[in-house]
Amino acid sequence: MTNQFKVKSLILAMGVAFASTPVYAADEATDDDDDTQVMVVIGSRAAPRSVGDSPVPVDVISGDEFMKSGAQDMLSMLASVVPSFNVNAQPISDAATLIRPANLRGLPPDNTHILVNGKRRHRASVIAFLGGGISDGSQGPDVSVIPSIALKQVEILRDGAAAQYGSDAIAGVINFVLKDSPDGGMFEVKYGEFYEGDGQTVQYSANYGVPLTDAGFANFSFEWKEQDPTSRSVQRDDALALIAAGNTAVRTPAAQVWGTPEVNDDFKVWVNTGLDLGGEKEVYMFANWAERTVEGGFFFRNPNTRGGVFGGPGVDDGAGLDANGDPILTPTILVGDMTPGALDNSACPVVRVNNNVPDAGALASLPGATAGGCFAFNLMFPGGFTPFFGGQVVDVSITAGSRGVFGNDISYDISAYLGENATEFQINNTVNASLGANTPTSFKAGKYTQREKAVNADFVKPLDVTTLAWGVEWRQDTFEIGAGDAASFEIGPLATQGFSSGSNGFNGFSTRSQGSFSRHNVSAYFDVEHEFTDDLLVDFALRYEDFSDFGTTTNFKLSGIYSVSDTFSIRGGVSTGFRAPTIGQSNVTNVTTAFDSSLRLVDQATLPPTNPISVRLGGKQLQPEDSESVSFGFVYENESGLFITADFFHIEVTDRIAQTSDLPVSQADIDALLAQGVRDAANFTSVKFFTNDFDTTTEGLDLVISYTAEIVAGTDTKFNFAYNHTTTEVDAFNPAIINDTRIKQLEENLPEDKFTFTVAHSQGDWDTFFRVNYFGDYFEAHLDAGSLPINEDAAVTVDAEVAYNISEDLRLALGAQNLFDKFPDNNPFSGIVGAQYPVTSPYGFNGGFWYVKAQYSFD
Repeated sequence: MTNQFKVKSLILAMGVAFASTPVYAADEATDDDDDTQVMVVIGSRAAPRSVGDSPVPVDVISGDEFMKSGAQDMLSMLASVVPSFNVNAQPISDAATLIRPANLRGLPPDNTHILVNGKRRHRASVIAFLGGGISDGSQGPDVSVIPSIALKQVEILRDGAAAQYGSDAIAGVINFVLKDSPDGGMFEVKYGEFYEGDGQTVQYSANYGVPLTDAGFANFSFEWKEQDPTSRSVQRDDALALIAAGNTAVRTPAAQVWGTPEVNDDFKVWVNTGLDLGGEKEVYMFANWAERTVEGGFFFRNPNTRGGVFGGPGVDDGAGLDANGDPILTPTILVGDMTPGALDNSACPVVRVNNNVPDAGALASLPGATAGGCFAFNLMFPGGFTPFFGGQVVDVSITAGSRGVFGNDISYDISAYLGENATEFQINNTVNASLGANTPTSFKAGKYTQREKAVNADFVKPLDVTTLAWGVEWRQDTFEIGAGDAASFEIGPLATQGFSSGSNGFNGFSTRSQGSFSRHNVSAYFDVEHEFTDDLLVDFALRYEDFSDFGTTTNFKLSGIYSVSDTFSIRGGVSTGFRAPTIGQSNVTNVTTAFDSSLRLVDQATLPPTNPISVRLGGKQLQPEDSESVSFGFVYENESGLFITADFFHIEVTDRIAQTSDLPVSQADIDALLAQGVRDAANFTSVKFFTNDFDTTTEGLDLVISYTAEIVAGTDTKFNFAYNHTTTEVDAFNPAIINDTRIKQLEENLPEDKFTFTVAHSQGDWDTFFRVNYFGDYFEAHLDAGSLPINEDAAVTVDAEVAYNISEDLRLALGAQNLFDKFPDNNPFSGIVGAQYPVTSPYGFNGGFWYVKAQYSFD
């Protein structure tokens, strides 16, 4: 490698991880004898090196491999090629339906640091209140806004790296490297659907590079997609009972939809630019805009029993006593008196429910929507109703900076960043029951916005066998809550008569909850990498951060690699890390609907931990999660094309942030809070809040084996085997906050073992792609209820694609994910809420998906 290229390569390594590719690096890299190797700098600030020479485990996935995938979004693509990366469907999960949470190495989404061109990516605006246990309460970036056609490659650092990259890098780091070609491009059209005949997906993608004068580039990527919903539902037992009793208004075939949500107008635009200013200096800029609308279903509201809307108090008709000696009560329909000023419904008739049928005569006597009459929602929804929840997600960002080399061979990278993710929630086919007959049935429930700004300066000084790096960064994070329609949170006149207030299923954010909450932090780091001998490389990093809300934290990392021979090396590292609580977790207010431990559908409120109600129940300012990590492994690579890496990891995380269980608010609590001036204390019977509560140990093994061979003359065949084994154990927790079910979810909801075996073969104009996926057994607490345990067996799925290159420019492909239509075992509790299969299956529950696509490339 020439000295000139070594200095310029250091520019490539500036910032955090893989900085946006310098416009001149591609040309001069061809002078290096090792230019055919995959080069990375993630995990190091020294000159780029091959994956096998990296002191930390790194996976590199080319953009071409993503283009061969039939997966519908970036999260599913990553899960199909990285065994330690897991994501599942979110059919009825509130905000998690809009932005799905994903897990690396068995840890929550916000324990993985996301980069684009080496720069930190902003978080999504939504918080996954219902995330299958592991992801509950997490707030990570939304990587689904990145189209695969925009990618040059993806680098996945599977090691703790908070000392190098800051908050969140506990499980690892994922860096998305954008294409930087100054010419040519590709257009792709794709259509696919599930074997069941639903989930039809249409996608158009394009990438186009143009010169930016004769010394730069501008590379543009576009994607537009629409996806129909799927349904893997069966009719609920209670809905079947209603139909059997003669209720013809119950929706069929299912009372609610368990499947992937509907996605409309999913549009993404990315631009990546660079301009060489001469004199070893350049400027760069990359930006994105993305928007989509998502809608999914909520739980069915039974027209006879749903409390706060349909179900009224039982009455004693003298039917005797039950086994506990209590009177056997006759169920009734909830009736409200809409007479202005009425505080109860004593003037209204009692509508009894016998044999699952409301008293028709009593119902008919209700005048309904008149201002002074009695009213029941059975008049509006005789078959009950199922809310449809969704929203519009908008994501924008821009990063701009300058890189270069001072006269003393110190490289610099100075940049600024602005990113924003906003989600506007809406819920339809529901009611604000406290408004009675005057309720609308569609609501805008409010808006979450996450906005992040950053300015950083990074420097690298190469010496003979040592590389020094240092830098500073300033960041500001802002989380905003925008109020919904007044009707979405209004406490109407029927609230005093037992009717629930707010849009049922997802209460709108009130004007009391709206606001803007900000935090800033400054950080400084120092990194030294030293080659003690030609065979031993050691790297040490130290990082200090000061946050305006919780204080300071200092973390370190020590890693190294030793070449035992030309083909075999051992490597390892130790580090400390942290994850700062998000501004959203510290300030969010949310009321949603979920099942409690008694399988009752109830409203659950989440308040900020510093809210006076939370403080009275034990809430306090959130502190960062802390981690200690150890890893070690080996690398083997020979001239025959065999490449093997094996890495053991051990991660201890303390003070993990979680939501509490439902904590009751007693009358004594309410009286004390009202005396303090907390006027809304009487609105809650129970609340949740985020708290630092439990400690875990996660450990496992990553094994990667790659081999390339020319099995038949003129052909090329690539084999890849990637295996991950991960276990998590909860070491300490507060049983008043975390119950045994949540513990089991944390430890067993993801498969301990997962592997993929891939064969890619090219011969003449034909390309074939074949992948076997293995998923170990896992546990699901259906509806997050310990009384509904599902222990699902291991499974194998197969993906395949066959492509024919009609010409050098045009390629046609036919493929399938889950080729043999593998489903999880039937859900033994399907009759409760209608889910035919376990909903947290790591390979989904929609069955096989086939697709066709055409790709046209041009120079």
